[in-house]
Amino acid sequence: MTRFVARWLATFVAVLVVSHLLRFLVFPTLGSAALFALALGLLNAFIRPVLVLLTLPLTIVTLGLFALVLNLFLFWLAAGLAGVHVGGGLLGLVVAAIAVSVVSGLIGRLAGVK
Repeated sequence: MTRFVARWLATFVAVLVVSHLLRFLVFPTLGSAALFALALGLLNAFIRPVLVLLTLPLTIVTLGLFALVLNLFLFWLAAGLAGVHVGGGLLGLVVAAIAVSVVSGLIGRLAGVK
């Protein structure tokens, strides 16, 4: 449970940093940013493994590129669940998702969360 909370905090901070730097993510309140980070964490923890297994043949055929589509879908779904607006269309979604992943990973590594 502690690991999940640490990952959620890392994602929450990453979401705030990315929303300030890129302006693709628009959060009306801090609560919506926290809800987005929680939704993203729960989707990645419970739904993503099932989707990865179901789409494994397609991922192999596309040489792993479909994994990016899967990540974008989960990012878009979390934004929809939290009521967050992702601006910039598809390009904004791609940039925001990659930026949140990179910043969250860096924060997680600096904090020692595995």
